[in-house]
Amino acid sequence: MRELGRRRFVNPVVDLGTLINAPRGYARFVADLRRYRKLGGTAPAGELYPQLHDRLPTSAFDQHYFYQDIWAARQIAAFAPERHVDVGSRVDLVGFLTAVTHVTFVDIRPLPAELEDFESIAGSVLAMPFEDGSVRSLSCLHVAEHIGLGRYGDDLDPQGTRKAAAELARVLAPGGQLLFSGPVGTPRTCFNAHRIHAPHDIVEMFGDLTLLEFGGIDDDGRYAVPRALEDLAGADYACGLYRFTRS
Repeated sequence: MRELGRRRFVNPVVDLGTLINAPRGYARFVADLRRYRKLGGTAPAGELYPQLHDRLPTSAFDQHYFYQDIWAARQIAAFAPERHVDVGSRVDLVGFLTAVTHVTFVDIRPLPAELEDFESIAGSVLAMPFEDGSVRSLSCLHVAEHIGLGRYGDDLDPQGTRKAAAELARVLAPGGQLLFSGPVGTPRTCFNAHRIHAPHDIVEMFGDLTLLEFGGIDDDGRYAVPRALEDLAGADYACGLYRFTRS
């Protein structure tokens, strides 16, 4: 555990795994460069651009974000709203969703992209620029666990996740759909990266809403929808996928 703690503290500045594997990667790069030139390939010294860490047996992907984005896109496409509001989720996802509907993206760091059926609004999940019960289709994916930890320049607040949940519930329209996700398992705060909540605690945060469906990605990267809340209760760092409505 101490070694894991040291890695977490150092990796934001120096990724230890990358550093350890670099000599082997450079040796392979030089050998490939020599072979390429012998084959008649042009590779000027001033244009060399070593890529050392992509020779993998399978395509690398983040299970949380990969599966949650697919889940969310399918749910939104099936719901077929005239407009969808997303708060702080991955910018790739909100861009892809413009193929389905008009997207309004709310974030404290606006996205300066010019795109058809897309608008970006500077705003916080703690004070969204919408009237009570006015948003029919809403998502906030792998975001609320960060609120109040200062990681993205927001104010410090130990109740940040709960306050974000209350604000999302406030703006959701009757009959509307809220897609919400975040780390679930053994509750704890990993300052200043994220919080991890018990699956049932997140349902309690949205006490005014009705849970329509729960799914998620477990510690082994297995994606399943639906799941029972208890399936991920003892996880280390699973991802819970929640679909709520306001009755």
